[in-house]
Amino acid sequence: MNSKSEILNLYKVLGETPLECLYRFKETHPEYKDMKMTYAGRLDPMAEGVLVVLAESIDAVKKQEIIENDKDYEFEILWGFETDTYDVLGLVTNVGKEPLKHFDTKIGKILTETAKKKTQEYPPYSSRTVSGKTLFNWAREGKIHEIDIPSRGIKIFNISHIHTRLLKQDAMLAEIEMKVAKVHGDFRQQEIISRWRESVDEREQVLVSLCKATVSSGTYIRSLVHTMGESMGCGATAYSIKRTRVGTWKIDEKITSYLDTPSQHD
Repeated sequence: MNSKSEILNLYKVLGETPLECLYRFKETHPEYKDMKMTYAGRLDPMAEGVLVVLAESIDAVKKQEIIENDKDYEFEILWGFETDTYDVLGLVTNVGKEPLKHFDTKIGKILTETAKKKTQEYPPYSSRTVSGKTLFNWAREGKIHEIDIPSRGIKIFNISHIHTRLLKQDAMLAEIEMKVAKVHGDFRQQEIISRWRESVDEREQVLVSLCKATVSSGTYIRSLVHTMGESMGCGATAYSIKRTRVGTWKIDEKITSYLDTPSQHD
């Protein structure tokens, strides 16, 4: 095996950082223990799925080609709640009402609008750097209002609604607590759980929609969800995110390796 140009298709599980995924892979595959590895594109702790990893001396051009591949996602939208991170690993900042009236018509219109998006502002909790400091740090220090948050060009190749379900609020809270508990390190976990518990109201059930999308590199799904919530008028946060494809690397091929880079997805 020519490890000097090896590309791995790993599965990052819920709660992990990409770096933790690499450590876990090396623990279970000792033949890679001393090999220098890096990932081509991040996934947030609350996202899971395909993580393309480059082993040893992959040249910078090839790495950038992989990063720039378009991607497929399946994701769930929790309607009626907004957080500062745009996913459940965040402090609840607003609680609205779920959009029960004419929901099917509304979500169809919102998805059509979302598909036309050409630019996207980086989420406050992200690794984008401004004035030598990540947006994540600006936000954690309470100074995000002091800077202009940059935007980037994106493409939404397709986005569709699969189904919507009703979820009891106590089940929602239990699932969120389970998800947050999987995250290691300082992500404000205790404060986040406390805020979610305080945000549960008199509603018995909430709406959760499953959608799928194909997007260009650098598109933040949780930001799309946030803007969809604004358009719906009730707020929304990403309840789950699963990346199912990066270029030609697919989720059903996880823990596989390639000695040559597959051709880019058309």
